[in-house]
Amino acid sequence: QVQLVESGGALVQAGGSLRLSCAASELAFSRYNMAWFRQAPGKEREFVSRISRTGLSTSYADSVKGRFTISRDNVQKKVFLQINSLKPEDTAVYLCAARQDNYGEYDFWGQGTQVTVSS
Repeated sequence: QVQLVESGGALVQAGGSLRLSCAASELAFSRYNMAWFRQAPGKEREFVSRISRTGLSTSYADSVKGRFTISRDNVQKKVFLQINSLKPEDTAVYLCAARQDNYGEYDFWGQGTQVTVSS
């Protein structure tokens, strides 16, 4: 069983920055494609960013492109999401996810970390 634990969420002012982390355990981490999603109250889960096994390929939702940066450390077994220029609409629970395939459903999910942006 794979465990994913997010951290780093906080209450911040608009324009500020955060660095979210996702730590994996009991996982051959380098075999997995990783991703970040977010879900705000009353909204459907939204894709934020993904990163390939090696970290050489990344992708971002249009809403966050240019402000968010995803990265990974396969030695520490962690995925990071650097968030800059925060906007109130970024407020959500941020979850990391893992899958072995390059497409389809994500198989493992963390519990999420809350990001709240005030104006």
